Amino acid sequence: MALTLRLTDWRHLPRDARDTLFLLCVIAWTVLPHVSHLPLWCSLLTAAVLLWRAQLALNNAALPGRWVVIAVLLLAAGLTFWSYRSLLGKEPGVTMAVTLMALKTLELRARRDAFVVFFLGFFIVLTHFLYSQSLPVAAAMLVSVWGLLTALVLAHMPVGQPGLRQASALAARTALFGAPIMALMFVLFPRLGPLWGVPQDGVAMTGLSNSMRMGSVAEIAQDDGVALRVRFRGRVPPQEALYFRGPVLARFDGIEWRPLANEAVSGATRTMTPRAQLQVRGEPVRYEMTLEPLRLSVLPLLEASAIAPEVEGYRVSARDDLRWVTDRPVFERVRFDAEAYTDFRHGPARLSFALRDYVDLPVGYNPRTLAWAAALREAHPKADASELAEAIYTHIRRGGYRYTLEPGTYGELNPEAAVDEFWLDRKLGFCEHFAAAFVVIMRALEVPARVVTGYQGTDSRPVDGYYVVRQSSAHAWAEYWQENVGWVRADPTAAVAPDRIQRHRNLVPTPGVMASALGTMSPALLAQLRSGWEAMNNRWNQWVLSYSRGQQLDLMRNLGFNSPSWEDLALLLIGALSSLAMAGALWAWWDRRRVDPWVRQMERVRRALRSLGIAAASHDAPHTLAGRVRAALGADASTLAEMLDSIDRQRYSRAAASRPDSQLTRRFAATARQLVRTR
Repeated sequence: MALTLRLTDWRHLPRDARDTLFLLCVIAWTVLPHVSHLPLWCSLLTAAVLLWRAQLALNNAALPGRWVVIAVLLLAAGLTFWSYRSLLGKEPGVTMAVTLMALKTLELRARRDAFVVFFLGFFIVLTHFLYSQSLPVAAAMLVSVWGLLTALVLAHMPVGQPGLRQASALAARTALFGAPIMALMFVLFPRLGPLWGVPQDGVAMTGLSNSMRMGSVAEIAQDDGVALRVRFRGRVPPQEALYFRGPVLARFDGIEWRPLANEAVSGATRTMTPRAQLQVRGEPVRYEMTLEPLRLSVLPLLEASAIAPEVEGYRVSARDDLRWVTDRPVFERVRFDAEAYTDFRHGPARLSFALRDYVDLPVGYNPRTLAWAAALREAHPKADASELAEAIYTHIRRGGYRYTLEPGTYGELNPEAAVDEFWLDRKLGFCEHFAAAFVVIMRALEVPARVVTGYQGTDSRPVDGYYVVRQSSAHAWAEYWQENVGWVRADPTAAVAPDRIQRHRNLVPTPGVMASALGTMSPALLAQLRSGWEAMNNRWNQWVLSYSRGQQLDLMRNLGFNSPSWEDLALLLIGALSSLAMAGALWAWWDRRRVDPWVRQMERVRRALRSLGIAAASHDAPHTLAGRVRAALGADASTLAEMLDSIDRQRYSRAAASRPDSQLTRRFAATARQLVRTR
C-alpha cells in the first residue's frame, strides 16, 4: 500500500529515487519477454529483487551489504546449475545474465555501478533475439533500448532536476542520429554464415512431421500460423493444383506411418534421379518461396520440381519419391526461387521388386477393412488400379462419411482396429483418416500405395504480393501405382469435401473470445486487420530477417558494379563509414563554436546589470543576482528581480525548460534600459 501511495506522487520524489524507479521499470520491461524461457525460480527471484530495490529507493534506506548480494548470487548460480546441469550455454548464460543485472541494482552506489546495469541491459536486449526475431519482439526491445538510453542520459545530467520527458527526448534524438549508421551497417556489413544466422536449437515453428498417426494432421490444422509464403512469377495455378510435397510415408506398423528406410538415403542429387522417372509437360510454374523454420530436412516444394532450388547455407538433393531434402534440418527462415510442373508423371511404368515395399501391411491389424477390400475385389475382379480407386471414391461419396476437425480418437480401446473403426463404424475423419484408409485398402488389393503429407492450397488472395500457406493447410493425400503410368496422386478428401481442394475452404476451429467478438461485429474488419498485420510481418521477414548475401550483391549491381565481390562490398562500407565520420567531425567542429543558449541568455542579463552598476560574475546564479538587485535598487527594481527569479526557475527547477525564454530575456533588457534612463 505504501509503495502504491508514494508512486502516485511521482513528481515530488527525490531525483535519485525517481531515476532508480525508472531504471527498475525499464529492467522489468526488458526481462519480461524472457519469462517464458527462464526457470520459475529466476523470474521470482528477479521480481523480488526489483521490488526490494524499489522499496529501498522510496524509503531512502541503506543498500544491503556486499555479503548479502554474494550469498544471493551463489544461490542463483547453484539453482542455475541444478536447472541445466551446466553454467555454459545459451539458457544458463541468459539465466545468469538476468540474475546478475537484477542483483547489480542492489549496488547502485555510484555512477559506474549504473553503467554496469545499463550495459547488462543492452546485453539482455540482444539475448532476446536468440529465441525470437519476430516483429513484436523487435518493437518491445526498441522500447527497452529507448528506456536504457534515457536512463543513461539521466546519469549524465547531474545539474538541476531534468524531467523524464526531457531526458527521453534527448535519448530519442541521439538514437535517430545513429540510425543512418545502423542502417548502413545492416545493408553493407558482410553476411558471413553461419555466424550471422541465429540458431534455433531445434525449436521448430511448423507442425509437419516424419511420422503420422490418425489425428496428427488435424492437430496441425488447428494452427492458423503461417507455414510458408509463395510469390508466383507469372501464371498462378488453380487451387486444386497447389500441392506442396513434404514427407512421403510408406512404412505402416498398424498405428504409425513412417518413411521407408531405403528411401531416406538413396539417389542424392541436385536433379531428379532416373529412378524417379519424372516426366513433365508444359511450361513450369516459377515462384519464390519464403519458408518458416522447420523441424525437418524436407523442403515442401510445389509438385513436381525437377531441379533443386538454391537455398543459401544448405545443400539440397533429390530422392526417388520426389522429395527434396536438405543436409540438415531447417531451423531458420529461408527464401529461395524454385520452379515446378503441375502436369507430370513419375515412377516406374513396370512392376518391380522395389514396389513390394508399398503393399506391406502389418499382420492382424484392421481385419474388417481387409475383408471389405476383398469384397470390393470380388465385385470388380478385372478392375485396374484406377478403377479400384474410383470405386473407393464412390463409396466415400455415398457412404455417409463426414469431413471434420474433431473426429475423436480412433483405436483407443482396440489399437489394432483403428482403420476398421473409422472406415466401417463412425465415418468421421480429417484428411489423414481418408488417406490412411485409402492406402490400406489399395494395399489389401495388392496395389502399391503410400501416404504423402505436406500442404494443399493457399489463401485465396495474396498479401503484399505473396500467397500465404498456413498450418491449417496441412494435408495428407495418397499415391497409388498404376501399370504403364507410374505413381498417381489420389486425394480421397476431394470425394468427401470437394470445396477443401477446389476452393481451399479449410475447416475453421472455434475462434477465441476476442476474434469471435470482432468477427461477429465486423468480419470485414477482422479480415482487414489480419491482412494488414500479415503484410507488415511479411515485409519485416523479407526486408530484414531474410536480407542475405545475394541481396547485398544485387544492391552492388544496382549501384553500378558489374561483377561485385566481397572486396567491393568492404571498400564501399569503409568509404561510406569514412564519409559519415568526416561529416560527424565537421558537425562537432561547428558545434564547439556554437554558444549554449543559456550562456547567451546569462551574458545578456549580466550586460544589462552592469549598465545599472551591479556586479555580475559568470559564476553568479540568477537567484543570487536577484538578491543583489533588491539590495542595490530597492522597490524600484522589484520587476527586474522577479524576472531574475523566473529565469532561475526555468533553468534549475524540477520543471526546467529545455531552452531559455527569449521573450523574457528581451523584456529584462528593456526593463534594465528603462531603469538606466530614469536614474
